[in-house]
Amino acid sequence: MMQLYPANAIESLEFSKIKNLLLHKCRTDAARERVENIRFHTHKDHATRDLQQTYDYRNILLSGDYFPNDFTRNLHKELKLLSIPGGVLSGEQLLAVQHLALTIRDILLWFKKNNELFDSLRSVASKVVYEKKIHETISAIIDETGTVRDNASRELMSIRADLGRVRNEARKVFESVLRKLNKQGYLADISESFLNGRRTVAVLAEYKRIVKGILHGESDTQKTVFIEPEETTELNNEIFSLERAEGREIQRILAQLTKDLAIYSPLLETYYHLCGLYDFIRAKALLAIDMNGNMPRVTQHPGFQLEKAYHPLLYLHNKNSNKPTIPLNLSLDRQQRILIISGPNAGGKTVAMKTVGLLQLMMQAGLLIPVGDNSEMGIFRQIMVQIGDTQSIEHELSTYSAHLQHMKHFMDFADGKTLFFIDELGSGSDPNLGGAFAEAIVEHLAAKNALGIITTHYLNLKVMAGKVKGIMNGAMSFDEQRLEPLYRLTTGKPGSSYTFAIAQRSGLSPDVIERARQLTQREHFKLDNMLHQAEQQTVKLSDKEKQLEKLLKENEQLKKHYEEATDKAKQRQIYETLKLQNQIKKEELEYLRDTERKFKQIIQDWKKSENKQDVIKAAENVLFRKKQVDANASAAKKTDKIYDTIGGVPHIGDLVRNKLNHQVGTLTELTDRRAVVKIGKMPFTVDIETWVVVKKKNAEKQ
Repeated sequence: MMQLYPANAIESLEFSKIKNLLLHKCRTDAARERVENIRFHTHKDHATRDLQQTYDYRNILLSGDYFPNDFTRNLHKELKLLSIPGGVLSGEQLLAVQHLALTIRDILLWFKKNNELFDSLRSVASKVVYEKKIHETISAIIDETGTVRDNASRELMSIRADLGRVRNEARKVFESVLRKLNKQGYLADISESFLNGRRTVAVLAEYKRIVKGILHGESDTQKTVFIEPEETTELNNEIFSLERAEGREIQRILAQLTKDLAIYSPLLETYYHLCGLYDFIRAKALLAIDMNGNMPRVTQHPGFQLEKAYHPLLYLHNKNSNKPTIPLNLSLDRQQRILIISGPNAGGKTVAMKTVGLLQLMMQAGLLIPVGDNSEMGIFRQIMVQIGDTQSIEHELSTYSAHLQHMKHFMDFADGKTLFFIDELGSGSDPNLGGAFAEAIVEHLAAKNALGIITTHYLNLKVMAGKVKGIMNGAMSFDEQRLEPLYRLTTGKPGSSYTFAIAQRSGLSPDVIERARQLTQREHFKLDNMLHQAEQQTVKLSDKEKQLEKLLKENEQLKKHYEEATDKAKQRQIYETLKLQNQIKKEELEYLRDTERKFKQIIQDWKKSENKQDVIKAAENVLFRKKQVDANASAAKKTDKIYDTIGGVPHIGDLVRNKLNHQVGTLTELTDRRAVVKIGKMPFTVDIETWVVVKKKNAEKQ
């Protein structure tokens, strides 16, 4: 189990606020109890299991699917009564028990329907078996309203039959009396009422001695009295007797039913806790959706690599205010163990530190966290925190004394599996002495291989990164031109405190600021000024990087648009080619059909005709496409007028003529028996055997 120091470490890192948010997502007392007793895992497998369960449930919710864990009633009392000999559950309580059992049935059926999916959630119920006898036993006795059924026993059925008969008789008699009294004018405006469980007539006070029966009361004005007619008294007494008999029989039936269900008490306890666990996982999933929670990779080794990490509470606050939140990118491992963050006050140093601490607690509690997909987090066995005022009134300790007591605990118990957070290390004492103690403390923690984050303004701590192995610097960026913090953490270099810039921002007199500069130690001011210049250069470089990144994105978009346009052009070209091919095939198909029809006609003509020569000519016209032959002959004559046939072996650059359609082009490529001929501006791959070399006639004259 994780060790936390001090006792208020959870409050210091604001995990208690996360618990409150989680409590509001719970629907069951069992889930709320789990939130109150939430534990931080120190084994990778346990943390991964809880994270995966939450991740799977989150995905179910985001997909719009329905997971049937609708049971939300607190059944502590009912389950306890069920396990006590002689305990009796009411019809309404038994109905709740039935609902619990049916919920488990629906959950198991849901997993069966989604076979081989959501293994982490399925494993929660892997050893649970649905017992249908629970539902059958209850539904045989209790109806859907929680009332004991008439046929629950023969005795109850007989009693209710008699009760129905007597009530019907009493109703008829009463209505007869009511009509008679109304006819006599004895009734008040309201005519009847119920008092002491008896049906009474409302009689005007002056006639109360005339109407015979039992007086049950009178109105506030004493003008109306309520009398049970003597005609219905015996019937009402019989009804009352039967109702008591019914109640006794119902109580006996419920007691027997409770006893019959008692053997399932342990199983129902399991059902109840299972529903509470699923409700707890659901609450974690809902919280994850609110804060854009994700599942990091989990490793057993202490350390973390956070990418695009957000402080969950700050993210939710800014989300509700439609404000952006600056993400954090940070890594700590065995080589780079301690980060010293410096920078201006109110620049976000403490927030950055709390972000890491809170995310670590949430991850080891099985909660999804707002980080990027490539984030990785290890397991720590201890978390030590010193944030805020450490003054102890009870023990009469000053802030610095209490601070040192905390540091003593850190140095005594920290090890390689400890994650610590120290806010403003060494503050509250003489700057030189406090800085010296702070440096010694950091050296000691580094020697013990502990991992942690420290915020400081001490210059000697800022230069430790070059002297002590495992320590690195970090700086919170500050825009000096606008005199405001950027809340962006940059690792690898220390930051300036921007004391004079902040003093200028606060409106302090320029003379006072200048005098402070003069009084500042030269070396101190020189180093802070160097840090200041380096940080401003980093801010400028960061702006240029953003501009470059923007240009690169624009370039990628243009490249994408160009590729899309090229693809569209290719697709259009392919489409036109296919369209042309289809048209050609269509024409060929029509030609073949026409040829087939003509040949059939020729065969018939051959059989009938005496002049066989005419039939042969008709066949020639069909076979050799007379029109095409004529057209080719015409094209050959035109070509013969312009070109002379030379023949011989063709070479690149020669004019060549097609032997079939007599087209002329220039030979541009020649490989074996294949060639490329350019006719006009269009190149065509051709069979060179069907082409012959020619020369223009007018070329000889020239």
